[in-house]
Amino acid sequence: MEGTTPTDDVVRNADLFPIGVGFRRQLDGEWCDVTWSGFRDDVMAIARCLVASGLASGDRVGLLSETRYEWTLLDYAIWWAGGVVVPVYPTWPAEQIHRVLRECGAAACFVGDVAHLATLDQLRTELPELRHVWRIGETVTEMFGETADEVPADVLERRRRSARPSSPATIVYTPGTTGQPKGCLLSHGNLMHELRVVTQALDDLFGPEDAATVLFLPLAHIDTRMVQLCCVRAGARLGHCSDPHDIAETMVAIRPTFLLATPRVLQAAYTVASSRAHSNRRARLFTAAAETAIRYSRALDAAGPGWLFRARHAAFGRLVYAGLRAAAGGRIRHAICVSGPLDERLAHFWRGIGVPVLEGYGLTEASGALTLNRPSDQRIGTAGRPLDGTHLRIADDGELLVRGPQVLLSYWGSAACALPDDDGWLRTGDLAEIDGDGWLRVTGRQAELLVTAGGKSVAPTVLEDRVRAHPLVSQCLVVGDGKPFIAALITVDHEALRAWATEHNKFARTARLLEDPQLRDAVQSAVDDANTLVSQAESLRAFRLLLDDWTERRGHLTPMQTLKRSALLRDLRDEIRSLYR
Repeated sequence: MEGTTPTDDVVRNADLFPIGVGFRRQLDGEWCDVTWSGFRDDVMAIARCLVASGLASGDRVGLLSETRYEWTLLDYAIWWAGGVVVPVYPTWPAEQIHRVLRECGAAACFVGDVAHLATLDQLRTELPELRHVWRIGETVTEMFGETADEVPADVLERRRRSARPSSPATIVYTPGTTGQPKGCLLSHGNLMHELRVVTQALDDLFGPEDAATVLFLPLAHIDTRMVQLCCVRAGARLGHCSDPHDIAETMVAIRPTFLLATPRVLQAAYTVASSRAHSNRRARLFTAAAETAIRYSRALDAAGPGWLFRARHAAFGRLVYAGLRAAAGGRIRHAICVSGPLDERLAHFWRGIGVPVLEGYGLTEASGALTLNRPSDQRIGTAGRPLDGTHLRIADDGELLVRGPQVLLSYWGSAACALPDDDGWLRTGDLAEIDGDGWLRVTGRQAELLVTAGGKSVAPTVLEDRVRAHPLVSQCLVVGDGKPFIAALITVDHEALRAWATEHNKFARTARLLEDPQLRDAVQSAVDDANTLVSQAESLRAFRLLLDDWTERRGHLTPMQTLKRSALLRDLRDEIRSLYR
């Protein structure tokens, strides 16, 4: 049965698989199983407390926490009580948290730690509608004290069933890549359609009996949230990791069969593996294995690898690839990549070692994914083909327009943004191409197009993504708007730089290393590689290496680690000027 809200999936799982394990969570430092019936009971207990506290149907409830089991628990409990969930990125500064909670008129908010509690204590006088602030605990009693048994079960069930497909389910704020985050009002109908088509398209990931994953990206992001909901819908086992330092231990405990990641995460994993190989004097072996994986994957898209090359690939499988997969728990079969395109060479590497990366395209405004590569229908270098019920169109100016049941009906609050037109088409702000077979390629953002002094329009992300794929590179910002040529500011990956310095017997401090001709030659090779993707007029003519990496804390990256271009252009004015002297 399709259901009306995501809570229907919780009820169904508990009825059909009461002792089936739906989650693994940490309690007192130990990993414990949570059954589907246990999860339902915990969701109901929290919902009962929310109703007893005076939460009315339609009230907005903030959820300000790192990724953890309780985040998922609260998400469903707020819906069960008839509330509207407003996720808040835990890394946002106080002023942004204040803006979101004030704009949505939050009646209550859950916070993940004492620092967030202190932040809201300071903001309470400026948030008159905020009646309750609860700190998240491992048990219902820790959060609310004694449970509110006085709320009858039938009252609670009426609350759960009161939602309709058109009822507001959540207000999800965009990460803020191109400006102030915008609140996207998504209905239960939006979410349920997205849940249905994504789990169908990725049945090979969510459907197997042993399906499991670990969430470590922010649950305030729509893609991470949707994977959470799909796992509950499909009955896949779910684990959470809130601290990057604990990811290795969590992988071993959960043994995921698939992972959700960003291009930066996948690049970092490759860089770490490469650096460790260099440190262990296995650099040549790793380099040969990586090149073999890439060639093997490319051959899959052509005539197929010959028997001799298959034997070579199998040998590296035993020597190298198995160890890489073991680091993710030993059962990893797929990855889903979100928040930007993955460099094609890196995509071929991961597929070549036995972990195909499925890319897609989506928007917060569209409840997550609009297009996906499927395990049985993948074309590396594209964002896949539309999900069922989703329609795409390219406008005369190259902008991608989308339409489908998962697209929002409105923005919330002060967001002055274009809504779907009378025919339901939403302007995405992205430039794209669709080939004759329906495969989507996103080529850049309209707002980010650079126009050189000579009038040449350049999409910077194509160059940035390829330069960033080099192991020595952490971040890349392509500049050149109104300038005579295109150039780049590049930050180095410090772990990879240390390994490189050791291998090349370089013992200078990092700042001096940036001036080393051999290092510049290595980065120049990444620039040259990127330039093969564009015309001469669009190519990078100069670059500058920077010592300090760009971080979210400094306001240069979003919570999903994508560039905040306007902030970087503002703060790096002097460095950009130096490129054109």
